[in-house]
Amino acid sequence: MTATRRTIVKLGGELLEPGADLRGLTRALAVIAAEGPLVVVHGGGKEIDAECARRGIAKVAVDGLRVTDAATLDAVVTVLSGAVNTRLVAALAAAGTPAVGLTGADASCVLVEKAAPHHAVDGRVVDLGLVGTPIGSAWPGVLDALIAAGTIPVVACVGIDASGQLYNVNADTMAAHLAGVGRARRLIIGGTVAGVLDATQALIAHLDPAGIDALVADGTASAGMVAKLTACRRALDAGVDEISIVDARTPGHLVSRTGTRISRSLQESPS
Repeated sequence: MTATRRTIVKLGGELLEPGADLRGLTRALAVIAAEGPLVVVHGGGKEIDAECARRGIAKVAVDGLRVTDAATLDAVVTVLSGAVNTRLVAALAAAGTPAVGLTGADASCVLVEKAAPHHAVDGRVVDLGLVGTPIGSAWPGVLDALIAAGTIPVVACVGIDASGQLYNVNADTMAAHLAGVGRARRLIIGGTVAGVLDATQALIAHLDPAGIDALVADGTASAGMVAKLTACRRALDAGVDEISIVDARTPGHLVSRTGTRISRSLQESPS
């Protein structure tokens, strides 16, 4: 299997909530899968927030990263590996596209270590708790085995360390890691914004690493976008050819990659 043909699609949890356009998403994913090996990574977003609220757990986040204690982790695993993952796999099956749901713990396909204290853009240093940072440079063979079997792997963003401890992993971080170790042709990050916006809220069509650094440094990028751009920067450094951040509420944008394109140089022509 040609590694450079792989595509990683990350879907924000808000795209997968009850009532969302799963039919449109599954059609878009089927088109992408027809072009070459596809792995989907997803988050949980507001459903995790709701489950934590139901359990009386206050949400604490910094730069778009959820600070995770043991109680929060239990809620995260319940939502991600249960409701959200199964809902997307079922929607793909209904569309005639077989998929297999798993987490990073399955076959230890995403090994992590506890994340280092986070240096926030506001100057604070924050212990993120049971948040994991993916490690290693090997592509998980189980994903290719699932693809070879004619299915789309759908990975919930939960990782595992060498001792068997589960960790919450930011979905953008996990998707970027898999794109990097897989030397993916492209990483597509689908959410509910048009792409990366400048200080006037206008769409930025094309970014390079220097542009990413500037947006984070001057505060234009905030909250969840900081985590996305940091993950994109790492994916570029790892050799991913092209990254797109798109508004996947219009599912066709996943296929056309309409949004913000991120590459190593502004001189690179879109593929």
